[in-house]
This record gives sequence, structure tokens and C-alpha cells, in this order.
Amino acid sequence: MKPKIIGENVIAQGNFLILGELEYDDGHGTLRCWETCNRFNACGAVFIFARIVPDDELLFVRQFRPPAGRLMLEFPAGLIDPGETPEETALRELYEETGYRGVVVGSCRPGWSSPGMTGETIQMVKVEIDGNAYRNQAVEAHPEECEHIEVFRVKRLKLAEFVADQEAQGVGIDSKIYTYCTALTDVNCQLPFSRQ
Repeated sequence: MKPKIIGENVIAQGNFLILGELEYDDGHGTLRCWETCNRFNACGAVFIFARIVPDDELLFVRQFRPPAGRLMLEFPAGLIDPGETPEETALRELYEETGYRGVVVGSCRPGWSSPGMTGETIQMVKVEIDGNAYRNQAVEAHPEECEHIEVFRVKRLKLAEFVADQEAQGVGIDSKIYTYCTALTDVNCQLPFSRQ
């Protein structure tokens, strides 16, 4: 027998989030409970892997994230609005957060970044930006009133150095950035891993 959700109870509800308790069959005949936190009317989220060509630069944003209690370095990202495709969300959020416009060149299926806590999915959308179109121009972001976002263009070959510098400043690093650095096999992008 496969594990399955039997029911859900709302423990608390805020303006944007619902704290719930799931009752589930663990697949071995035992009923269990699990606390979860989800967004109201969630359609999922995207993060944008934005590459500026031919400059071979990546776009990152830095903003204060209250749950982390610190500035966080992240890929541009945002929530998918009802009726919007992930690709449309990516282009909208890229422009709002960074001021850049680009072309979608691919996207992944939705994945889960913290499935032990939430059922929210996030999808990577790859976007290419024509660096020549922005040459010698000031680019202005268009964030929401509550967002205070800094934008960074980082050479791919300098990414590890940039991440280390951000860490030294006390900036938190989104785990997707660490994952990308680890997956780089065509450049020497090494992060300091502690040895056990």
C-alpha cells in the first residue's frame, strides 16, 4: 500500500500562509500527523536562471528575508499569478526585480525545495538576455513597494569568489546557488565545504 493523505486540519491562518496538520497513512497501516505550512491560493513559484550573452554573466538579487533574519543572495524569483504560465511569471519577475528583459530558452518541471515543511513547488526558467542591447545603459528595476532589491551581474568564472565575498559579509546564500556552483563541471567553481 502507498502512503496517502487522509485529511487536513487548519491550525492557524495568517494573511498569506496557512499552518495545517496533515493526517496520513504511512503506507504500513499506521495513521500519522505532520505539520505543514502553505500559501493561500498557491500556484507555485519560479526562479530565473538569467544568463547575459555574450558576456557570460549571471544575474543575482540580494534582499532582506525576514524568516532568515538577514540579507539573502538569490536567483531572481517570484510567485506564479493565477492564469499565468511559469515562463510569463519569469519574464515579469525578471523585469520587476532587475529591469532586464530576455527570452525564455527553457524551463524545468516543478520541484520541491522544502518538502518536509511545505507542498509549494518551484520551477527553474532559463532566460537569455542580450548583453549588447544593454551596453552602456543604466538598467532600472521596478520592484514592489515592499521590496528593496540589489542586482548583481556576476561573471560565471568569478561566481565562487563572489559567493565567498557575500558570505564574508554575513549574507545568506540560497541553496540553489550552492547547487549550481557544485554542478559546474566546466569551470573551477569550488566552494569551501567543511570536513566531518
